[in-house]
Amino acid sequence: MRILITGGAGFIGSHLADALVNKGHEVTILDNLSTGTKKFIPPQAEFIQMDIRDDKILSIFQTHHFDVIYHEAAQTMVPLSIEKPKFDAEENIIGLLSVLEAARKTNVSKIIFSSSAAIYGDNLHLPLKETEKPEPTSFYGLTKYTTESYLALYHKLFGLNYTVLRYSNVYGPRQGANGEGGVIYLFARALGNKEKITILGNGKQTRDFIYVHDIVSANIAALDKGNEEAFNISTETELSIKDLALQMIQLSNLDESYIQYGPEREGDIFASSLSNQKAKKLLQWQPTVPLQKGLKETLQFFLA
Repeated sequence: MRILITGGAGFIGSHLADALVNKGHEVTILDNLSTGTKKFIPPQAEFIQMDIRDDKILSIFQTHHFDVIYHEAAQTMVPLSIEKPKFDAEENIIGLLSVLEAARKTNVSKIIFSSSAAIYGDNLHLPLKETEKPEPTSFYGLTKYTTESYLALYHKLFGLNYTVLRYSNVYGPRQGANGEGGVIYLFARALGNKEKITILGNGKQTRDFIYVHDIVSANIAALDKGNEEAFNISTETELSIKDLALQMIQLSNLDESYIQYGPEREGDIFASSLSNQKAKKLLQWQPTVPLQKGLKETLQFFLA
């Protein structure tokens, strides 16, 4: 297949590019490198440095005749979305519309979109199923949910197929290279430098952590499955930030004196865990990387 990955030089996008190239697909990466890293791009992939909002994007679609689009390009920082909602919307909504318009005008078969657990907001009906009402507490979560609505309407009006993958908290090597990463990235970077890690709040907040290679395998599964559906991609497991910190400190051969606490972050939800039963059934996918293995590989990346 001829596949475009927007944001393909980023954390998740570059791992996805590796997997698609290895499966023999013809991969093109479009990235403005504002947070992406050129060295992560596989040499077999074509790279185009361009912002998804650039008017020239249509000509790229017209010359390449893409079959499938993986839309990974996004503004992903929750605090920044609250501080600068207009900027967040320009990146995540206007950028999306630029891609969707190019896709429908060139008869792209399908778009696979990276959504987020952030669309659910502070919902404690854990583990959350896809049938829960979205109630985002940040503009980042709102733009992800709005994108899902655009995809549904583009399908209804123009016949563009889509699959939505709602990621839980993704972690792994390459995260945070040129932008904000998640808590595991922040902890790994600090511990790799023998610096203290900072827990925001009391550490009782929970997250559903999933390794990047499991995210990639879900994206591969969505190539020919799950049309017009939204799926949680998760481990369906809650882990507190304090317990995460303790595990990472132990793996780093350090002690609890490396933990310090800071104020809670505005817009963050308190508890999160997503049901992955729908993905297991309809995508025939399931996570395979245990947390300890994923944490070890992540820490090794930051120690290298």
